[in-house]
Amino acid sequence: MLEVQNLGIRFGGNHAVQDVTASIEAGQITAIIGPNGAGKSTFFNLISGFYQPTTGRIRFLGQDITRLPTHEVVARGIARTFQTTTIYKELSVLENAMIGHRVRTRAGLWDALLRTGRERRDEEESRSGGMAALERVGLAGQAHQLAGALTQEGQKRVGIAMALSSDPKLLLLDEPAAGMNPEETVNLMALIRDLVAGGLSVALVEHKMSLVMGLADEILVLHHGQKIAEGPPNQVSRDPAVIEAYLGSHAHGGQMGQAGTEGAHA
Repeated sequence: MLEVQNLGIRFGGNHAVQDVTASIEAGQITAIIGPNGAGKSTFFNLISGFYQPTTGRIRFLGQDITRLPTHEVVARGIARTFQTTTIYKELSVLENAMIGHRVRTRAGLWDALLRTGRERRDEEESRSGGMAALERVGLAGQAHQLAGALTQEGQKRVGIAMALSSDPKLLLLDEPAAGMNPEETVNLMALIRDLVAGGLSVALVEHKMSLVMGLADEILVLHHGQKIAEGPPNQVSRDPAVIEAYLGSHAHGGQMGQAGTEGAHA
């Protein structure tokens, strides 16, 4: 579905991501993990067009998207969420979801100012698309509530609905479980499974290893911006390079990295 080849970006003399070749398969959940400063969020920023790579190529559904700006990447079918919940708390849940659909509309500034027929049609399409996204995340019943009045889990679901309303084929989730308690995390895992069962492909950056090991079909491990392992969870969890680079003292007496890594930043 998505392939990166020799992907890299340099900030000054620092290689944030260096010579990464990897793939994300359709219909699967792929987790990107690694210690602090590994380049995980930078990797997401490259895929989604927020950063332009210094080296390498990105192909999505057979097409080169390496140099496309973010809005064109979204239009091709890649959407993402962010580490911090980036919703508009003063707007309704539905209004937030509608924002994500706007990338699919055609009306311009003059249409909006003059309230043309095209603008009205686009607004109705956005409303329908937003409601469909809220149905998928279980928030249709809260569509007209203020987004800021929802729980932490609810606000996370609003953020996911904003991404889903652009009708993506690949959804990038950047630390989706950050700040959530164990019960909320379990609910989130169920939602992600449901989305994939419905035909979506998901890639996520996450520090909660209980979520990663219980959810991911494939894991990509980055360290100092380079890929050190890639494969299914049972293989990656036993990889000596992963244990040395990522786990450290947390490798002893427990699940892979579950203690001490939660809440860290990429």
